[in-house]
Amino acid sequence: MSSSMEQLYQQVILDHAKFPHGRGLAAVTDAHLVSGQSHQVNPTCGDEVTLRVDLDTDSGVPVVRDVRWEGQGCSISQASISVLHDLVVGADLSTVDELSGSFRALMHARGAGLGDDAAEDALGDATAFTGVAKYPARVKCALLGWAALSDALIKTGATGPREDQ
Repeated sequence: MSSSMEQLYQQVILDHAKFPHGRGLAAVTDAHLVSGQSHQVNPTCGDEVTLRVDLDTDSGVPVVRDVRWEGQGCSISQASISVLHDLVVGADLSTVDELSGSFRALMHARGAGLGDDAAEDALGDATAFTGVAKYPARVKCALLGWAALSDALIKTGATGPREDQ
């Protein structure tokens, strides 16, 4: 990866960490939404997040209407949750599952990327975490919010446990 690309990726992460999207656990005001909440902690570094997902199930195909969260930790964990918010709000659960699987694969690629342009395009800003995958201790930081999302979705009753967790 070129130095200019690494700088761009670092800037994306810093921007999301400074101006996080979806931060703030407001009360659910729509009775038609199904919500699930999860609190996750990375015991290695102390990063933590409480994440709530709100699903609209009225159309028969559950769609993520909102993801709200509060947390503390390093810029990688906080930025990853912000990017997650942008990726999944408005998406149906099969798309959320694909994005989650692609992000997990990216984090386990040790900085090599996915080698799948379509999957990387779908991840958008999340590809900024490609370099993070070179550092195993930081991978848990990047995956913290994704683990919370998976658990929160299970708690809604709309999904079951992922096989790769």
